[in-house]
Amino acid sequence: MGRLLVSGAAAVLGLTMLTGAPTATARAVPLDGTFPSRIALPNGFQPEGIAIGPGPTAWFGSRADGDIYEVSLRTGRGRVISEGPGTPSVGLKSDRQGRLYVAGGASGTARVVDTDTGELLADLTLTTGTSFVNDVVLTRDAAWFTDSSQPQLYRLARTSRGPAASATTVPLTGDWVQGAGFGANGISTTPTGRHLLVVNSTSGLLYRVDPTTGAATEVDLGGASLTMGDGMLRQGRTLYVVRNRLNQVAVLRLSRDGLSGRLVRTITAADLDEGTSFDVPTTVARFGADLYLPNARFTTPPTPTTEYWVTKVRARAGS
Repeated sequence: MGRLLVSGAAAVLGLTMLTGAPTATARAVPLDGTFPSRIALPNGFQPEGIAIGPGPTAWFGSRADGDIYEVSLRTGRGRVISEGPGTPSVGLKSDRQGRLYVAGGASGTARVVDTDTGELLADLTLTTGTSFVNDVVLTRDAAWFTDSSQPQLYRLARTSRGPAASATTVPLTGDWVQGAGFGANGISTTPTGRHLLVVNSTSGLLYRVDPTTGAATEVDLGGASLTMGDGMLRQGRTLYVVRNRLNQVAVLRLSRDGLSGRLVRTITAADLDEGTSFDVPTTVARFGADLYLPNARFTTPPTPTTEYWVTKVRARAGS
């Protein structure tokens, strides 16, 4: 397989919105021009994934019904742009053609949504077995999805014209140990772009995966553990790994080949601005110098009135 390159996020969404879609109450933008540190999502939304465009626009998926919610990071205002199918929307990534790739959780599916119109472009069955299609990363020619219930990835070929009609299953082999509980969760690429990085939430191990064969090699983290590892974001040789129920983000410095890394800092609630907090953040995306993390609040029983929000923190907090 040729060199894998991380794709950019989608183009900034225009003004098209669905009439009558729920809107969260947003804080006013501070007079100094900084963006809100806390962005409200609709009550009962149950967020999980996030994707951010090249401009200050973000998209979130609902675990409750699969709705896709668009937010202006500048103002905090947003609306549902695509009504869900009644199954979850979990991990999200957007591309430069304005397409949002959505992991479907226990439904075993993946969807592709047009961020300009909200149109459903593709609805794909990745597996009919027991599954939890959890996260997704875009490379130059494919969307890669993890399955937390099975030791396998799903490769969906894509071009500038759109995704393929079906996906290929790639079993995880080599050093990979599935174990009990959640397995493969967050996914990214190595600094060279030639391999994938996958975290096992239960064991806390990080693996480098050959995208051609599925062979996994454990990454030497110098004894650091990534238990409860969820969504990941790589920027150059820096890898951010969200540790959901610990309310932390591990910040790792990777070797160029992705076979080793060291923990250089941990972002915690102490790094947050006044007025915001972590409550089981699940994944992370970046705009400018800031990281944005949706809070899934897994320890809070969900109701139609349960509040959910997005937390902003400086990317180098705690250094």
